[in-house]
Amino acid sequence: MRSILRRPDLASGAGWIACEDRAVQEKFLDDMEEGELLALPFLFEFWAMPHQLPPEGAWRAWVVMGGRGAGKTRAGAEWVRTQVEGAGPMDKGRCSRIALIGETVDQTRDVMIFGESGILACSPPDRRPEWQATRKRLVWPNGAVAQVFSAHDPEALRGPQFDGAWVDELAKWKRADEAWDMMQFALRLGEHPQVCVTTTPRTVGVLKELLKAPSTVVTHAPTQANRANLASSFLKEVERRYAGTRLGRQELEGVLLEDSEGALWGSALLESLRVECIPEVDRIVVAVDPPAGSKSGADECGIVVVGVQCGGTPNEWRAVVLEDASLQGASPHGWASASIAAMERWKAERLVVEVNQGGDMVSAVLRQVDPMVAITAVHASRGKVARAEPVAALYEQGRVSHVRGLAELEDQMCRMTARGYDGKGSPDRVDALVWALHEVMIAPALAYRKPQIRAL
Repeated sequence: MRSILRRPDLASGAGWIACEDRAVQEKFLDDMEEGELLALPFLFEFWAMPHQLPPEGAWRAWVVMGGRGAGKTRAGAEWVRTQVEGAGPMDKGRCSRIALIGETVDQTRDVMIFGESGILACSPPDRRPEWQATRKRLVWPNGAVAQVFSAHDPEALRGPQFDGAWVDELAKWKRADEAWDMMQFALRLGEHPQVCVTTTPRTVGVLKELLKAPSTVVTHAPTQANRANLASSFLKEVERRYAGTRLGRQELEGVLLEDSEGALWGSALLESLRVECIPEVDRIVVAVDPPAGSKSGADECGIVVVGVQCGGTPNEWRAVVLEDASLQGASPHGWASASIAAMERWKAERLVVEVNQGGDMVSAVLRQVDPMVAITAVHASRGKVARAEPVAALYEQGRVSHVRGLAELEDQMCRMTARGYDGKGSPDRVDALVWALHEVMIAPALAYRKPQIRAL
């Protein structure tokens, strides 16, 4: 059946024909023979998006990592088909014994086999396998067998052996390490046994280690990549609720977000402090951490906007992070203009600027854009961690909240540890955040406490 892909117009995939006018599309279909028309719906290589097709090479594990609804299940089901099917319905494929492993037996059956994107839905009538419920397995007309397993029962994988496996939602398995290890020992038949892993990313050890393995290849896609096959109301709702959040980056964009060990901030804490509506504030500042250079590979210029509610004593004030306007690769005039623009957007009263890298030149660059701008120049005499720890304490007290749209800033925050920054480059967004919150929260509290200390 796949031999018809030798035709150049079919081998190039469905993308080109979808962009043509109706006359070209009709001619494309009219020129096909009856057998080609019948086979076309089941030729996944023609319809698939790039992230749904396995990369070339002698890989051991292929990880399809994407957002919810990105087409991961369809990719896994079609990969199984390519492994077990031969040229004809009764011909042998590359694999004859496949393991299908989901979190539970029910989920494996309902999603991977009987789901709308599962194996049965993807299979043409003459190659559709038979589900043997009592034995929990699929049997193809050519004799290939796929056995169902639950990640809750890793010991069930002790004994069987396979030449291929499809693993679904590895990142949410409660006994992931044990089940993965048992599957690895069972994957020992054939010349080169392989496993396809379809999962939404989560920060779990087994997935992190798998992605680091030199024998692993990865394809990735956000939920939006599969929008043609998703309800528009679903996309609108999930984007309304989760766009611009760390949870949204994980569940919609399919990005693996890590909280570094010993991080000063954690994902759960930041999500708990999120606000949907911007509260009334009494004072707004913009903090800037200028980069050391302006080349494309230079560190970012951190630009963060923070407002503060000044009810009660300074020890009771509450802050809200309003915007992360950071940018990379900008010239001095570029980041200065972006900083002044952020002030104007939010009607901020002051610009807090770290001057370690440029001294008086930093203020001079800003005044070229706005000669009247109110600037507070700050100089870092302590390390980044020492400056960040008092700010992290404000978050633990629940006195700082975040609006949506701060995902990149929050990524840096979750990589800031007591040992330093656990990431590439410099945490310029975090530096700007720390300076802003020091200006509106910590400095006023210190000034308030000093008279009390003298009085004692």
